[in-house]
Amino acid sequence: MMILAIDTALDACSAAVLDTTSGNTIAIESQAMQRGHAEALMPLIARVMKASGIGFAALDRIAVTTGPGSFTGLRVGLSAARGIALAAAKPVVGLSTLTAYAAPVVAENGVPAILSAIDARHDHVYFQLVAGDGGPILKPKVAPIAEALAASQYGALHLVGNAANILAERWPADT
Repeated sequence: MMILAIDTALDACSAAVLDTTSGNTIAIESQAMQRGHAEALMPLIARVMKASGIGFAALDRIAVTTGPGSFTGLRVGLSAARGIALAAAKPVVGLSTLTAYAAPVVAENGVPAILSAIDARHDHVYFQLVAGDGGPILKPKVAPIAEALAASQYGALHLVGNAANILAERWPADT
């Protein structure tokens, strides 16, 4: 299955073409930015599609992050995905940013649980806890950092996300 993946949720504008049959990333590009997603995304997607060597008609679906993240960035990514999907007559699949952070780790063997966290500012994080196989342990929520740290009750965790460093700094020494 050929998928165009789009992410504009946080401090980057990214796109990739993935071949899920072979497990390969065919083409990928990401630009760090806090603003300007609207101007950067479509030219970035055009470069990724050109580098992939396939046309939009060859895609099987469009995947896009749905948040949490920057409201404007999300709006840009979702609009682009919807427009491309309508023009190419392909389905769109939304993926939470927390799930996108956890996905690469879910594929690793021996990881008991994954805590995805995104800085929500003011000593709060958006977080989600999933088992090593991707099954839900704690549903996504926004809460004080202390509540995310309480997830250590589930045992050894693998931290991912843009707030992983914040959590690691405050993590209890005995976990």
